[in-house]
Amino acid sequence: MNRYSLNQATTKYWSLEEVVAASAEAGLSWIGLWREPIQEYGVERSAKLVADAGLRVSSLCRSGFFTATDAAERRTRIDDNRRAIDEAATVGTGVLILVSGGLPTGSRDIDGAREMVRDGLAELAPYAEERGVRLAVEALHPMFCSDRCVVSSLGGALDLAEQFPASQVGVVVDAYHLWWDAELYRQIERAGDRICSYQVSDWVVPLPADTLLGRGMMGDGSIELRRMREACDAAGYDGPVEVEIFNQDLWNAPGQEVFDLALASYREHVA
Repeated sequence: MNRYSLNQATTKYWSLEEVVAASAEAGLSWIGLWREPIQEYGVERSAKLVADAGLRVSSLCRSGFFTATDAAERRTRIDDNRRAIDEAATVGTGVLILVSGGLPTGSRDIDGAREMVRDGLAELAPYAEERGVRLAVEALHPMFCSDRCVVSSLGGALDLAEQFPASQVGVVVDAYHLWWDAELYRQIERAGDRICSYQVSDWVVPLPADTLLGRGMMGDGSIELRRMREACDAAGYDGPVEVEIFNQDLWNAPGQEVFDLALASYREHVA
């Protein structure tokens, strides 16, 4: 259980102070943070809150979104990614989660979009390393390829990451997005020390109309979560395991109830 980390997105309507206090009271070591809440609370103030509670930050979500047809817009996004790197360094995490971005508006050029992602990584990776932060490329399920993420498999994420030193760019193994892939376990083995994060939730059916909110509590769906965790372990990953669940019903439930359920479900289905 010393690897367990609750990503604050799982209890979206809980304040940062509430999720930090609950994590500390439960004796946890880690917490996963999101940019918007820590910006609202104050990045340096957030860092102090977490440190004073005796917690470490497993990752900061999220940055990226490199794809845009307009050069000025791409520059704006690069600048925002630099701020995200600074935020990650301030809160004390070495992992910044990157979602690449989907096809630019009106475009069908998926290869060109992926080249934009590669160019963004090339510009940011050396700066991230200077700040003690690794860029963690997250592949999203193919249903999000057009609008959110042109990187749709762990193999595709590794194809990008391996163009850079492992100290600069790694990958995220997110169970919800990757469980379906027949190549998954071979790609986890290939990833080795590039694995920056293992994130867990479950695939439940039927999916809601808003598929972004389709993640379920561990054990409620189809994913072999422990098998995937053991594969990451065998590949050499021994870092935090983040529970990250986007689910409106869970968000609407009392925060402490969701917190307790997530901890129990992790013990039963992941640890």
